[in-house]
Amino acid sequence: MHEQHPRTLPVQYSDIEFENNAQRLPLVLCLDTSSSMNGRPIDTLNEALDSWTHELQHDVGLSYSVEVAVITFGGHGVRAWQGPNPLQPDTRVSPFVPAHAFRAPRFTASGVTLLTEALELAMQIVAARKTELRAAGLQYYRPQICLVTDGLPTDGTGHYTESWRRVVPVLGDEQLARRFRLYAIGVGGITDQGEAVLRELAPKFNARLQGFPFKELLQMMSASASAEQKGAGDEVFEKIFSQFRTQRPAWES
Repeated sequence: MHEQHPRTLPVQYSDIEFENNAQRLPLVLCLDTSSSMNGRPIDTLNEALDSWTHELQHDVGLSYSVEVAVITFGGHGVRAWQGPNPLQPDTRVSPFVPAHAFRAPRFTASGVTLLTEALELAMQIVAARKTELRAAGLQYYRPQICLVTDGLPTDGTGHYTESWRRVVPVLGDEQLARRFRLYAIGVGGITDQGEAVLRELAPKFNARLQGFPFKELLQMMSASASAEQKGAGDEVFEKIFSQFRTQRPAWES
């Protein structure tokens, strides 16, 4: 993947003023909203995202540097969101919104698990955003991508697909070059096979969690963003993630 040739072109945010020159930290939430998430899981995700949005906006250190983009994969295929608004496919509008202005989407669950295509879009929008920031003379921290799923990657008909294997070497190269950090989180009833896929996608930062601890997951992303701002070494991120995997939010202590 060549980040100097992003699919999306640099554009201005619509209706969002930037009043600061803070170093930016792009953060992508890549969320499974397929039919298996219907009911309590999607409700829990919506509630956690609302709560996290408010926490982020009250965090002086993060609210003016973190930029949030959301990608979902489910009933409408793979979709990027600018705050609460779904974007049309192939739009030139950037999905990234500064945390202080971010409003959470409201999700419903349906459809299939186009995980591979969602990850590819996440990489594209990160590369495009870094190009935009460089063009504006702004610096940025290493972006974070957080993939969350309760199932296996499928094709458009809902059947398991091995297409995810095509992104494994790309993800490896991109992370080796420190272009972003990927977290891959399995929730709910994800199977052993599903967990194995996540391990391949994110060898260092993968987890299989009981239930749907989205609140703790989003708090971990904030903790990781704070560590990124402080220039923490890899061992700090590994410690934060290890504590999250065992669902002991030690960063609060």
